[in-house]
Amino acid sequence: NRLIIPEIGVDAPILESESPAILDQGIWRRPNTSTPDLGGNTVLVGHRFMYTSGPTTFYLLPKMKVGDTITVYWKKTKYSYVVKNIEVVEPTAIEVEAPSSDTMLTLYTCTPLWNPTQRFVIKAIPQA
Repeated sequence: NRLIIPEIGVDAPILESESPAILDQGIWRRPNTSTPDLGGNTVLVGHRFMYTSGPTTFYLLPKMKVGDTITVYWKKTKYSYVVKNIEVVEPTAIEVEAPSSDTMLTLYTCTPLWNPTQRFVIKAIPQA
């Protein structure tokens, strides 16, 4: 399973774990959220910065724009999404992970970069 965002150079495996410690290894699918093959809200989280920064971090996520594309390979199937909404929320805004009857992809990371007090959130929908 893999996340690819060409606009910001992300090309990373999607990791599965019950522990947030897995974030130190790359992009994490939040437990109890959906998966692309099931529809609903698939939530992927990444560190904004690690000393091994590169294609497995969300360092450049704030450079994304509405209309940009995101690709997820899940169980050998390609799922394409287009960014529809970008927002900054408080860490307590757990509704970004809420289940949805609509198919969507949610990505988030901490922001601002050196004083991460909020979350930078991207919502994307399947590409038509």
